Amino acid sequence: MSPRLDASHTQRATSAPPKEHPDPIELHDVRAERADQAPLAPLTGLAGLPDIPPYDEVAPDDARALSRTLFERLESLEEGTHEYSYVRNTLVELNLALVKFAASRFRSRSEPMEDIIQVGTIGLIKAIDRFELSRGVEFPTFAMPTIIGEIKRFFRDTSWSVRVPRRLQELRLDLAKAGDELAQRLDRAPTATELAEHLGLSRDEVVEGMAASNAYTASSLDAQPEENDSEGALADRIGYEDHGLEGIEYVESLKPLIAELPSRDRKILSLRFVANMTQSEIGEELGISQMHVSRLLSRTLGRLRKGLTLEE
Repeated sequence: MSPRLDASHTQRATSAPPKEHPDPIELHDVRAERADQAPLAPLTGLAGLPDIPPYDEVAPDDARALSRTLFERLESLEEGTHEYSYVRNTLVELNLALVKFAASRFRSRSEPMEDIIQVGTIGLIKAIDRFELSRGVEFPTFAMPTIIGEIKRFFRDTSWSVRVPRRLQELRLDLAKAGDELAQRLDRAPTATELAEHLGLSRDEVVEGMAASNAYTASSLDAQPEENDSEGALADRIGYEDHGLEGIEYVESLKPLIAELPSRDRKILSLRFVANMTQSEIGEELGISQMHVSRLLSRTLGRLRKGLTLEE
């Protein structure tokens, strides 16, 4: 779908701050709009505008010349008027080739080309709103960095597997660049302290940035290993089955039941299951027979088992 802009969209782009994640814009055919509005040419501000052929038939040199004429007229118009929107829309359509050229540099990315062009068009609108003829710079030269910057910002915001703050996204790029420079100078990988000194940051900030870098890409737990890797999928190599987890619920349920036991019964339980003493050793410790310890232990365990059953 060829992107088009109508007056309402371009007007909103001027009056409202740009979003970090711009939604795809519904673009209308301004050529048809211009044809419908042909009677407006005699109105103040539009009189004397040159005839503009279909945009896909305008050569680059002609597009630059027409753009200069339109920018001169745009400076004399009042923002918010129909004439202002008409000239601004025409400038957008006339320079969409710049957006397509910039977008072609990102053809290898996974995002649809249509989305990249939409984002680049937002950059074109920003460039049109900021351009001043008095600077003596050709509009394509001025607009291209803004268009490419908008596209790169789009990829920076959408390419992370886990969303992290913009500050950490930019810190990741700074750390990567500093890491390469220091690795060449030191002939080894730099430490976090060395990176912090090089960038003028604290060590904690560097560590935070390095940790955030892990959110850029993610690996599937079911990803198959390389041909020569005999360890299996990642899910088969991480973690382990903790059989003790099953007993946590029982331990927590037993705590109030044990608290209700007589002190001697609690003592016997502690010596048997915490100190791992035998019944004979417990008998010697408490001054009673091994048989008596066995009866007391059986009675206590039965009481606890009954309490757990009643709770369930």
